[in-house]
Amino acid sequence: MFRHKGKTRTLKHNLNIASLLSFVAGIVNVAGFLAVQRLTTNVTGHFAFFVDEIFKLNFWQGFIYFLYIFFFFLGSFASNFIVETISKTSDRLIYIIPTIVESIILLLLAVSGQFLISKNPNLLACSLLFAMGLQNSLVTKISNATVRTTHLTGLFTDLGIELSQLFFYREKDQKVKLYSSIKLRLTIITFFFFGGLLGGILYPTLGLYILAIAATVLIIGVIYDNLKLRLIIQSRKHHHEKKSDL
Repeated sequence: MFRHKGKTRTLKHNLNIASLLSFVAGIVNVAGFLAVQRLTTNVTGHFAFFVDEIFKLNFWQGFIYFLYIFFFFLGSFASNFIVETISKTSDRLIYIIPTIVESIILLLLAVSGQFLISKNPNLLACSLLFAMGLQNSLVTKISNATVRTTHLTGLFTDLGIELSQLFFYREKDQKVKLYSSIKLRLTIITFFFFGGLLGGILYPTLGLYILAIAATVLIIGVIYDNLKLRLIIQSRKHHHEKKSDL
């Protein structure tokens, strides 16, 4: 799910990581909005608000919206910087470290969330946007820009295009590729919705502690991927030893 890249990635790998990360993004999206009434998984709306405030000469509020945009960008930058740096020493850790960093940020915000809501809601929003920028960059890198999980505008655009293409594509190979792409888009949208639904249901009871659930999901995903890799390596090693004995 995390470790495969390039030609070794399959639709199954993309579906697995898409369902995991879009579920997390759905939780963060709803929890962030309910906590501070800010969009915390994408910056499209913030850019519009930024321009609007500048035209109104509300420069301080405009600067706040600029910070939202900047922190999402900074998360994306940091994610790829970590991946490129670690890739020089260890291929196994390049995608684990950014995911762990995101998990730590979400756990810290889960613990300190109520304090930040009352004392510094902008810091809370910036931190969530940083985490989502980090996640979006990571999954974009892993999937060769096939999967994006933090916002749905582009997904619904692509889904509309691909559904219309079903009326025109006739060749089997074209249809197979198209069905796979549609399945991936629907998976992301569905799990983003489920994450948001869970966030909305549990927020009145848990508050920002709901972010701890998102962090736990990420950590479980990393552990599962790592255990699966070890089992595959051991199985291949055992198979090789058996062949050597023969």
